[in-house]
Amino acid sequence: MRDPRHDILFEPINIGPVTSKNRFYQVPHCSGMGWRRPNTLAAMRGVKAEGGWGVVNTEYCSIHPTSDNDAFPYCALWDNEDIISHRKMTDEVHKHGALAGVELWIGGSLIVNLGTRLPPLGLRNHPQQDTSVYHPGQTRCMDKNDIKNIRKWHRDAAKRALEAGFDIVYVYATHGYLL
Repeated sequence: MRDPRHDILFEPINIGPVTSKNRFYQVPHCSGMGWRRPNTLAAMRGVKAEGGWGVVNTEYCSIHPTSDNDAFPYCALWDNEDIISHRKMTDEVHKHGALAGVELWIGGSLIVNLGTRLPPLGLRNHPQQDTSVYHPGQTRCMDKNDIKNIRKWHRDAAKRALEAGFDIVYVYATHGYLL
């Protein structure tokens, strides 16, 4: 039996130009699969949509090799090859009438880029701050050209996200990654 006080949760809601079938919004969270296991990830997000969520999101999604968070699994939209794996997820989510969202992320000074070996970008030159993996490193202070590039990387990733079928695209700008 449903309490009528909660009926609003089951009503559609507009989010910008799209409409969620209800107000159940699965916020971004790490799945432990990322780009390494796209089929399993798509199936898991599809199960959430099948279970009734109105919106199903990715975990943070790296937009450029300067945000390489290896050895942790994460999703990425670095180039057009990444569109294919994300399309698997959005197709599974859409199959059950839910919206698919992606959270665009740049790692800034809180990552070490173990795979790409690129220097992390930050607000100043200083020792790397990622204490979760205990790898020494050095953050490179961003200049105006880096900021221009970051804006371009976000635009490019947003375009790839739309091509991959995402309905909601937003920027993750918290936890001190760049601020």
